[in-house]
This record gives sequence, structure tokens and C-alpha cells, in this order.
Amino acid sequence: MSLRARIAVPEETGPGREDGHLVASYRAKLLEEIDLAEMSSLAAAERRARLERVLGHIISREGPVLSTSERAGLIRRVVDEALGLGILEPLLEDASITEIMVNGPDQIFVERGGRVEQLPLRFASHEQLMQTIERIVSTVNRRVDESNPMVDARLPSGERVNVIIPPLSLTGATLTIRRFPRSFTLQEMITFGSLDEHMLLLLAGLVQARFNVIVSGATGTGKTTLLNALSGLIPPHERIITIEDSAELQLQQAHVIRLESRPPNVEGKGHVSIRDLVRNSLRMRPDRIVVGEVRGGESLDMLQAMSTGHDGSLATVHANSAEDALMRLQTLASMSEVDVPFEALHDQINSAVDVIVQLTRHADGARKITEIAVLESHGRDPYRITTVCRFDAQPMAADGRIHGRFQYFPLPRRVADRLYLANQPVPQAYGVASSAEQLAVRHAN
Repeated sequence: MSLRARIAVPEETGPGREDGHLVASYRAKLLEEIDLAEMSSLAAAERRARLERVLGHIISREGPVLSTSERAGLIRRVVDEALGLGILEPLLEDASITEIMVNGPDQIFVERGGRVEQLPLRFASHEQLMQTIERIVSTVNRRVDESNPMVDARLPSGERVNVIIPPLSLTGATLTIRRFPRSFTLQEMITFGSLDEHMLLLLAGLVQARFNVIVSGATGTGKTTLLNALSGLIPPHERIITIEDSAELQLQQAHVIRLESRPPNVEGKGHVSIRDLVRNSLRMRPDRIVVGEVRGGESLDMLQAMSTGHDGSLATVHANSAEDALMRLQTLASMSEVDVPFEALHDQINSAVDVIVQLTRHADGARKITEIAVLESHGRDPYRITTVCRFDAQPMAADGRIHGRFQYFPLPRRVADRLYLANQPVPQAYGVASSAEQLAVRHAN
């Protein structure tokens, strides 16, 4: 059954308003006939089945007369309102949807297959939307009101939630839910066209040879998905500490410690930042540190860790190119309360960062690794980036897809030597540069 049929909201009848009153009416009748104490003792599936059965009896007794599909749709909506998130509940169950965006009560958009589309759904009122938002944030012991109009949280089931309400949002209460990404292996990502076998061989060698890797990309390019896949290349005997704002990584190794930052409580106390966790992780004897995303002063602590014996660390940063990733790391590190000269931060990055993997989401929604680059500069030299792999995209074809090919360039001798010492092969598609002229070098000022 289609999504629209499941929730019985026909586009042509102006969905939401009249339906909302009908749903509210039957929800009230349902609550009158159930024993809340008994319901609380049931498992979630049993609770839903019991409510559906009771509501079916109410509709049979009191009307209205509905077709089988309309009746099923009404029951579904009423029970979703009573137990879950109302009209958002079917969207959360749809595995093809990666993001849900609610722009006030009248507009609901979703991202599916990398493309954003508007659905013919809406909330019955602003009040109903606010009730749904309050139900979401209450599950993580947060509140949203005029004194606290922004909330960023993770649901117990893993979805990342952002809420912003009036007066900050002029379009009404805005809710964004990013689905918990399924864990993909690099082999699976090859089938999606995100990379190819030659790139997989290189990345496997770099991770196992303990190169420090920064995954860079804009919002929605799949940084966390790739970071999770790369972490699967870490040997199973190593002690790994993951540090995230919202825990999304799903490492499969046996010795993994997962740390998650904590926002302040309603009194403004109890805040634990990513920086606090990075500093603490250094006292936990990690073999590898994996940081979900650096976005503040913790960049300095992470860089210091990478350059002082914690090789093989992984992190993501929000940037549009490999060069931009380095400049962003430098800017973020300068946000630390430690007063470090900008030139010293430059030196720290040259010492700490080995590899940058750049991700891009193309116009057709496809996410690809568009560059793998190694940082060749030292000390306070200008950043010198050597590209070892690049995706050359062609203009969008008649089928609406972006086609292209991966190109490979010789590895710098220093990189090849580190791979050799770690007993990792140099993939034949790349080879080793015999002279500086063979390197695909790009400079960042």
C-alpha cells in the first residue's frame, strides 16, 4: 500500500484540517475506553494491537461508514496520534526516507534517494505540531518553549532531531529529523558508485598503516557513513574510542568505547563538550580515536593527539574541498580557549593530518568520493596537497544522472614507504612517483 493510502490523506481534499478534527475526536473516545494502567504494562506491539482493536469496535459502533482502506487509514492515524508522532509515524517507518523536514504545520518535505520532495500532508494546526515536537523532545528529557526555542538532540532510536520555534523561526515551528544511517561497508558503497575497488585498496592500506584521515564534505554528503565504513578497516584487536555529538557510528569491533557529548540541562548545567571528551579519551589508552565531527575548539586537542602518538585517528569536518578542510581545521583550532598563534596551528596541522578524503553530493543525489589527497607539507610551509585519486564528473546526462570516471595518480615516495613498512601494498593503479613532476600537486594558501 502506498504511503498516502496508508495514512488516508488525499491530496485533492486539502489534507489535514478536517481529518485532524476527526482523528482528535476518535483519539478522545479511545482514551475514554482504555485502561491506561493496563496499557503501560504491555509491550509496544501489544499496546498498538490492543488500541487498534478497541478503536475498530468504536468505529463499528458509532460510525462513520468507511471503505476498508479508509477505515484502516483512520485507525492508523488515531493510534499513531495516541502512541507515536501522528502523521510523521509512517515517515519514520519508511526506510527509503533519510530526512524529514517540517516547515510549520502546512509543509512537510522528505529526502529520498538524495532528492527532496514535498508530501501532500500537513498538521491539523500549529498546536498539533507543537504537541508532536514536545512529545519528541520529552523522550530525551528536553523542553522547547519561548525561553528555550532551539533544541538539538538524538532520539533513543538514533534519529537526530533539530527543533526551532517562533519567535526565532518566522515560518512557524520547524522540525528536522535526520534518520539514523544504516551501516554500510566499503564494498556496498562500491555498488552505489561512491568509490571503486582501486580506491578501496588504497583506503584499506592507509587506515591499516595508521595514517591520520580527515573525511571532508558538505552537509548530507555521507561523511558519517564513510567514516563508519572506514572504521571497519581498523584491526579487530585495537582499542577504539568514538566521540560524537549524536552517537551514530556503529563499529563492529569488540573493543570499542562510545562517548557522546551532553547538552546543558534546563538550569544550564551539566554540559559536557566534544572537547572535554577528546581530552578525557587521551587518558583512556586508545589505539585509535574516531571523532564524529570536529566543529569547535576540540580541533586543537584532536590535532595534538594525532601528532603525539595517536596515529591512525579518524575524524570528519564540514568543508567543500580538501584545501578548505585544512583552513577550516585551522580556524576551528583557533576557537580553543588556549591562545595558540595561527602560525603554530598551521604547523600542528602539517604535523597531524596525513590524508583528506573529500565527499561530494552531485546534482542527481549521488554521493561520491571526489578526491583522496595526502598532505605533503611540513612545519610552517604553505599547505601542499597531493591528489592521488580524483573523480572527473561529466555534465548531467539525458537519464538525469551524473557520469564520470575515477582517475589515479602516483603516490608520493613518503606515503609508499609508510605503506611498505606497515606491510601494506601500493595498489597497481597508482604506482609510486619517481620525481616531483609526476605528482598531482595542489596548493592551498
